[in-house]
Amino acid sequence: MKSRIKIYSTIGVFIALILIVWYATKTDTQSSTTITAPVKKGNFVISVSTTGELEAKNSEKIFGPSPSGLREARLWQLKIEDIIADGTIVDSGDFVARLDRSELTNKIKDQEIDIENFQNNYTKIQLDTTMDLRAARNELVNLKYAAEEAQIAVDQSIYEPPATQRQVQIELDRAERSLDQAVRNYSLKYEKAVANMSEVANALRKKESEYEKLVDLNKEFTILAPKSGMVIYQRDWDGKKRGVGSTISAWENVVATLPNLREMITKTYVNEIDISKVKTGQRVEIGVDAFPEKQYSGEVIEVANIGEQMRNSNAKVFEVKIEVNEYDSILRPAMTTKNVIITDEIDDVIFIPLEGIFNTDSIQFVYTSGRRQQVIVGKSNENEIIIKAGLEEGELIRLTAPERPESYKLNLLDADLVSSLKEEKIKDKPQQLESPAQVQEPSKRQGQRGKGGGKRSN
Repeated sequence: MKSRIKIYSTIGVFIALILIVWYATKTDTQSSTTITAPVKKGNFVISVSTTGELEAKNSEKIFGPSPSGLREARLWQLKIEDIIADGTIVDSGDFVARLDRSELTNKIKDQEIDIENFQNNYTKIQLDTTMDLRAARNELVNLKYAAEEAQIAVDQSIYEPPATQRQVQIELDRAERSLDQAVRNYSLKYEKAVANMSEVANALRKKESEYEKLVDLNKEFTILAPKSGMVIYQRDWDGKKRGVGSTISAWENVVATLPNLREMITKTYVNEIDISKVKTGQRVEIGVDAFPEKQYSGEVIEVANIGEQMRNSNAKVFEVKIEVNEYDSILRPAMTTKNVIITDEIDDVIFIPLEGIFNTDSIQFVYTSGRRQQVIVGKSNENEIIIKAGLEEGELIRLTAPERPESYKLNLLDADLVSSLKEEKIKDKPQQLESPAQVQEPSKRQGQRGKGGGKRSN
């Protein structure tokens, strides 16, 4: 009996030890998962992060055939048949691209046929006119002879009876009148012939002029570099590059560009929520995806006044241009950039991570030193938030809520201090920019991002 009791006692002690070890292990695990962070003091930076694309600040466009020549030839769309590789270095006069000539060649052939027909018509009218005028001149000669014969008859009738004299006189008057009418008619025929020949000659010259313009336009289908530089393909409205198979129009005939690589900008898009914070002159930190070890500085030089809608999205964005301060030969157009636009810098303030802020009954507080401490917050950035009252530099705060938050006593700030700080916050709050998109579609403002995944900072 005693041995049985001893066995049960040993088992009970063993179970108790197991429970003690398990509880200690659980307590250690819980304490190890508690994440804390110190309250910091220093300069607080607020920024807007976006993705952009490099392009030259200034560039010379390489044009195709003249728009006026294309419109006269009724050529509205031209296909790029051949073009050198994007990024090729060229000298002045080097080959850049060649356009498809098939439609223009057909028009030139049609024009050659028209010219031949006009030349034949010119020759025909010239021959007809020559024959008509020759016949008119022969008629004048015959009428002149007839008038002379009538005059002779009058001269010989002086010995004839009066009736006979009167008859030959009438014949003379008739012959002279016919000659006079023929002379006037010949003059009119001659003027008409000159007008007809002038008309067909002008029509022929017009056709020949059109033909010469088409021949000259044909030479412009081979595009040469106007000066030395790096050839960069022109982009269409949808962002696609104009390579082989792309088309240019009579209204927008740019084939490529020659950028000035010494002055670069990065073009980016900021969502409508953050655009009110972005102003010209703000400092920008620029990184290039192709060279992550490189860092550059920049400055906002242009902010669009009107937003635009992203394709395949309801998000409204505003175009922002940033000038790159430094020159680097490795920078090339179309490289992707990461831009951090510094919208505000506040000196000598206290701040903590955003994860350390908790809320209850419209009161914001943090967990620290076994208590819940009410705090008044200020501006925030992507990761941290300013504390205007409630904490001191160096204090530790929890970034995760404890298992029993009710055991932490809530320490409230002075009501007058809270009221004055809240009024100050309302007074300092920046007025939001009301874009057309914001006014028309307010329900779509939340959660919108700029092109390239721009991040929001308050």
